[in-house]
Amino acid sequence: MSGARPRRPRYAGEDLRPTSDRELWGWYAYTLAAEVYAVCGVGSFLPVTLEQLSRERGVLRSDGTTSCVDASATTATRDLIGRDDDGQCIVQVLGMEVSTSSFAMYTTSIAVLIQALTIVSVSAIADHGANRKRLLLTLAFIGSISSMLFIFVSPTVFMAAPILVVIGATCLGSSFVLLNSFLPLLVMNHPSIIQDVDDQSDDANNQDALPMTQMSAASAERDSIDFDRINEHTAAQSVTAFAQARSNHMSPELQLSNQISSKAVGVGYSSAVFVQIISIVILVIINKFAPPISKTTLPLRIVLFLVGFWWLAFTLPVALWLRRRPGPPLPSSIFPSIRILCGRAFSWISYVLFAWTSLFQTAKLALRLPQVILFLIAWFVISDAIATVSGTAILFARTELHMGTASTAVVSVAATAAGIAGAFAWPPLARRWCWDQRRVIVANIFLFEIIPLYGLCGFLPFVKSWGVGGLQQPWEIFPLAIIHGISMGGLSSHCRSCYGLLLPPGKEAAFFALYAFTDKGSSVIGPAIVGKIVDSSGSIRPSFWFLAVLILIPVPLVLRLDVEKGRKEGVVMAERLLQGLKGIRDGDIGDTESRDLRSDEHEELLAENDER
Repeated sequence: MSGARPRRPRYAGEDLRPTSDRELWGWYAYTLAAEVYAVCGVGSFLPVTLEQLSRERGVLRSDGTTSCVDASATTATRDLIGRDDDGQCIVQVLGMEVSTSSFAMYTTSIAVLIQALTIVSVSAIADHGANRKRLLLTLAFIGSISSMLFIFVSPTVFMAAPILVVIGATCLGSSFVLLNSFLPLLVMNHPSIIQDVDDQSDDANNQDALPMTQMSAASAERDSIDFDRINEHTAAQSVTAFAQARSNHMSPELQLSNQISSKAVGVGYSSAVFVQIISIVILVIINKFAPPISKTTLPLRIVLFLVGFWWLAFTLPVALWLRRRPGPPLPSSIFPSIRILCGRAFSWISYVLFAWTSLFQTAKLALRLPQVILFLIAWFVISDAIATVSGTAILFARTELHMGTASTAVVSVAATAAGIAGAFAWPPLARRWCWDQRRVIVANIFLFEIIPLYGLCGFLPFVKSWGVGGLQQPWEIFPLAIIHGISMGGLSSHCRSCYGLLLPPGKEAAFFALYAFTDKGSSVIGPAIVGKIVDSSGSIRPSFWFLAVLILIPVPLVLRLDVEKGRKEGVVMAERLLQGLKGIRDGDIGDTESRDLRSDEHEELLAENDER
């Protein structure tokens, strides 16, 4: 590592400092901070809080007048008044009657829809300027405060809860997109990768593999007055070197990316388990010593305050240790007419417009990358299934199995602990069994499928007659929580890492914005459908049919994915973008056929160099 030499800059102001251990821990620190809100908040306590807040304002559907919660009931019996199918609890929301379980699912759908729109508006600009870290910290502070504000939300103002959920979920999702965009840069600038790529780049120069890597030091000095031209050359060198580094089945950057990603998931899940345990202790203490009137949503709101405070506190190391890693400046020539009309306001308007324009441009580029499109379609369904199963399981435990808040939290702890095991166990298992990314992802999908299939066993008459099996007893959800955690640990780390390797170098943040938009956009569908099923049937169990089909849909898509081919497609795309930029700067704008010919010739050269 001591012999590693920094890369040449791709643009003015690029931070070429090697990735340090301190910077890596700054990146890990945010997963430690925000994963607590993702697991303890979004995945555990927020659905229960939404359901309980609405329940305390709801009435039984059977008569429309009886309160769902008996204010004079003892602590042991204050959960549900009616526990048969006719005892479904409903609440008035904007003039409509919805079940309290559906209220939580609909809130989730709205939250992820707004989250997806916000992600597009803020995250694509992470490719330009020095806004990446600033936006990350701003979103973290706003999101953590929104969680802490739950301490003031009582059942009388329960409609404030969905607003805070939307704000927190939006900030969480957008900040993770920005965090993910750092991963390829941390890998690219890691000393071990710099040394590996630099050695291969030297070999390519010695063999005259590619004409564009033959620029001498003297010619570089002559062109020093035109920094843009030097950027084009050095970027081409970097991309070409990465083309060679990515030609191996298990390249160093792939191994490092998997290692960093898996460690981040493990660190995040570990912090979530710790906070979950603290939350359970708080719930037990309050239920034991607080007066009965305070034992409704107050314990949940205290826990959400703790989760927000944790998110806020552990974002501080991110501010201190993670480097800004700025991208190239935003082009000054974009939107000239809007610049004249808006004046000073153009600064932030231009970034929002540029973000949406970048999304459409990124989508157009993605259409030319078949493996990226194949992955995004599969990820669209996978992420929808993950979000829907997680929310449905918590509400099923609460309303169908009648588990208390502390017991529900223990289920979440079991799932999170299993997620840690899965995050650390899958990489060595994959190496031992010689499994590629596709097999690991498919194995986790099949493991995930066990959850709805087991729930569907509850419809079988002979299983129902046993009184156990098919999720009829509360304890049955704990083994399923472990299965859920193990599969989530594998999917979270390998899907993100796999997608990062398919991207054209230099376009990581924009493509991760498309990744997040696909993720969050899909998560609108599943919860809304489950909410409709619950409203129609009065029970959550029939939604297992929908979940069983949803989970299996992406399997054939993942099996068709070719990661190695996708890497080469991304590198060729980056080369073509550089060639196109150089052609425009040189005035070669109109000769489209010649540019296409040169691109084809260069692609052949890349293929020939890969063979060497």
